[in-house]
Amino acid sequence: MASNNVAQFATELKMPADLLLTQLRSAGVDKSSASDPLSKEDKDKLLDHLRRTHGAGAEEKKKITLTRKETTEIKQADANGKARTIQVAVKKTRTFVQRDEPLTTTPAAPAAPVVDAAENARREEEARKQAELIARQEADLREKQERLAKLEADKAAQEKANAEAEAAAKKEAEAEAKEEARKAAAAKAAAAAAPASAPAAAPAVDTAAEDAKKKAAADEAKKKSAAAAKEAAEQAAATERARQAVADEVAQIKAMMNAPRRAIKAPEPAPAPVKPKVAEGTLHKPATGAAAKPGDKPGDKKPAVAGADKKSIKSANVSSTWQDDAKKRGAPGGGNKGRGAGAGASTGRDSWRGGKGGGRRHHQSDDRESNFQAPTEAVVKDVHVPETITVAELAHKMSVKASEVIKQLMKLGQMCTINQVLDQETAMIVVEEMGHKAHAAEIDDPEAILADQGEHAHFESVSRAPVVTVMGHVDHGKTSLLDYIRRAKVASGEAGGITQHIGAYHVDTPRGMITFLDTPGHEAFTAMRARGAKATDIVILVVAADDGVMPQTKEAIAHAKAAGVPLVVAINKIDKPGGNVDRVTQELVAESVVPEEYGGDSPFVPVSAKTGEGIDALLEQVLLQAEVLELKAPIDSPARGLVVEGRLDKGKGPVATVLVQSGTLKRGDVILAGSSFGRVRAMLDENGKPINEAGPSIPVEIQGLTEVPQAGEEVMVMADERKAREIGLFRQGKFRDVKLAKQQAAKLENMFGQMAEGEVKNLPLIIKTDVQGSQEALVGSLQKLSTSEVRVQIVHAAVGGITESDVNLAVASKAVIIGFNARADAQARKLAESNGVDIRYYNIIYDAIDEIKSAMSGMLAPEKRETVIGQVEVRQVILVSKVGAIAGCLVTDGVVKRSSSVRLLRNNIVVWSGEIDSLKRFKDDAKEVRAGLECGLSLKNYNDIQVGDSLEVFEVQEIARTL
Repeated sequence: MASNNVAQFATELKMPADLLLTQLRSAGVDKSSASDPLSKEDKDKLLDHLRRTHGAGAEEKKKITLTRKETTEIKQADANGKARTIQVAVKKTRTFVQRDEPLTTTPAAPAAPVVDAAENARREEEARKQAELIARQEADLREKQERLAKLEADKAAQEKANAEAEAAAKKEAEAEAKEEARKAAAAKAAAAAAPASAPAAAPAVDTAAEDAKKKAAADEAKKKSAAAAKEAAEQAAATERARQAVADEVAQIKAMMNAPRRAIKAPEPAPAPVKPKVAEGTLHKPATGAAAKPGDKPGDKKPAVAGADKKSIKSANVSSTWQDDAKKRGAPGGGNKGRGAGAGASTGRDSWRGGKGGGRRHHQSDDRESNFQAPTEAVVKDVHVPETITVAELAHKMSVKASEVIKQLMKLGQMCTINQVLDQETAMIVVEEMGHKAHAAEIDDPEAILADQGEHAHFESVSRAPVVTVMGHVDHGKTSLLDYIRRAKVASGEAGGITQHIGAYHVDTPRGMITFLDTPGHEAFTAMRARGAKATDIVILVVAADDGVMPQTKEAIAHAKAAGVPLVVAINKIDKPGGNVDRVTQELVAESVVPEEYGGDSPFVPVSAKTGEGIDALLEQVLLQAEVLELKAPIDSPARGLVVEGRLDKGKGPVATVLVQSGTLKRGDVILAGSSFGRVRAMLDENGKPINEAGPSIPVEIQGLTEVPQAGEEVMVMADERKAREIGLFRQGKFRDVKLAKQQAAKLENMFGQMAEGEVKNLPLIIKTDVQGSQEALVGSLQKLSTSEVRVQIVHAAVGGITESDVNLAVASKAVIIGFNARADAQARKLAESNGVDIRYYNIIYDAIDEIKSAMSGMLAPEKRETVIGQVEVRQVILVSKVGAIAGCLVTDGVVKRSSSVRLLRNNIVVWSGEIDSLKRFKDDAKEVRAGLECGLSLKNYNDIQVGDSLEVFEVQEIARTL
């Protein structure tokens, strides 16, 4: 029921009457009690107030948008012929707008379909474009009509001119004809008066000549008029053709303008969705304009009408994959029409079976289109060959099969597989043999950025301290000399009293700072001495006064000359009684080291590392040489240096001793050293004290690299850690590939050598050392011990302590582990004891080499020597059944032993060699029978003994061999 007062309205709203009265008063409706009447206007006021209070405007919604989604399914076959169902979703959106016009009671006309602003804008744009098109067409039509009118006017003027020319020519011809007739009559009259006087003959001849000239002029005028007429006719024909073309074009434009234009209509409501039939158009079978009649043949189908192209399936715009596949198969319209396709479909190898009797001419045209003529000339390619490349990649670069490359490699004497890595030189030979051009590729090499690094910035160079390397023969006192200079005791702490790795120190003397590199003198450390000479500015050559020039002294001289470094000769041990400085000087002169006193450039300084005599003069000569060299280096630039030594510390990880050559190395710098990289976590000087930066000519020990760097590698500071990582990984991969390529080279000429390797005994070794240089020296020295019978096989060599993985590797390869200044941890020792792995520890390189040499000598096959101990003569042969031939013999010389070997001689020719089976004296077995006694004996597995044969008895002795 209608609520007529406040109380009823409150009951209807299910709220207290007091609250409703409060809301009515705030809305401006003055009601004091629940029984007060309430009109419709009061309710509207309350509603507007509540809307404003709660944020809702007074305006109602004017527009409603409805979205409808329809989903249908299409069954179709994919490329493999399997049926699949495709879900097709169609979304439709309609917008209804409420009009502001009041409703009228009179029946209104049917409402126009609702069109939104976008549709109106589209229609207006389309109408504007059509108006512009019509305006352009009308302007074009006017222009064409003007051109046509001009052409017609030109044609009329030309025809009038031609008519006037023809009339003038005709008139002229008639006048000439009359003149000729008159002249002919005059000539007749003159001929009739021939008997006239002779003087009249000359005028008659002149008249005839005049007539001939006039006749020629008339002929010329006729020819000119005919040519003019012909030209006019051609021009008229061209004008007519142009006029006709313009007229045709005007007619086409008029027809197009008079054609009924497409009316702009509101979109009709969409019909109810009908599930599409396969015959009407699917993804694999497009619809045609008209259905084929039952009597039609598949080959006689006519092309569809133009309107049929507008018919499309709902999912045509979703994905074009199936249509593209159909196009690739050659079917018209994006699908193939099944078996027996029309004439437009492909009937070649890629289509299905063609229609019955179908299209002979079409087959011929397909064959003509598909025939490909191979090029007659071979294609020569430019092949860029990197440092390593697999056989498959090389074949791909040359666009040939990998089997062709393998065949070519076999012709060149190398057996390989498709995935084998080839080195650059081999690959380039193969490319040239196959007729292509090979180029050594240097593409995408990240190391190319290192060449430009530092070129863009120029830093000021300042003087730096000289780097001095102390070189000489072993035990000539190099380290003792340095100890005196440094006031330290290094030589006494070294194993065996010899230096086994490079030591780097810098010393502040009263005359300036000098950096010293102490190199080993033992012959095994050749590579270390070469590195020392490479990193140095000046070489101090130490020669013992009592020993003279020795092999390593000569080698040190050669290293210094190869590096182009000046020499300062220190003749040491002059305090010993047997020292002879003059003899040493003469020996050095023989090696092309001439002292300054003899006119040379090498200062000779006699010194004593024990008493300190001559040390100051030596340092003075070194600093003098440094001043002459004018050594300078930038300080503010990124640091560059050289790895002097590398080792693996159990607690610190990879540690490298670096000699800074230019710039300043700071803690936290990103460095690249060969294939290892990292950030400098800590820097220590030679005394083990931490420092934050190191300038030129300062040796430091750095931590933070990813692996132990190779000694002698160049160290540089990189601005970008990512670049350093990229170059380091690139170098690691390149080294691995080159190593793999060298290992896999199995050439035919080496095959027999590899087959013979089965007879060679191997001594497998695993070597662990404290520093990189010692590992390098020890491996080189041990490999030199290999012979044709026993070979040293280095299974693994690394820096660091002996770990469980080393022991496991030794178990698998049956190797002996050698620890040079390196020890095994508890787990490794326990595992080695349980598996019987031999671990040997050394701290002097002599001992390691001597013991390995002894072990290899024990592996040599012993030498066998034969010694003849007796001669026996056969006097009688007795044949015994079940025993064989028994020879009755006389020992003529020496002794016959039962365990000896014998040779049977017949006429001084060896017939048989073997052993004695039994030896008896009378009826008793005898161990030996001496000369002058008779015996009976039988030979093992031999019965062809004759009277008169002789037996030579001998023993084989094995004698141990040594290397």
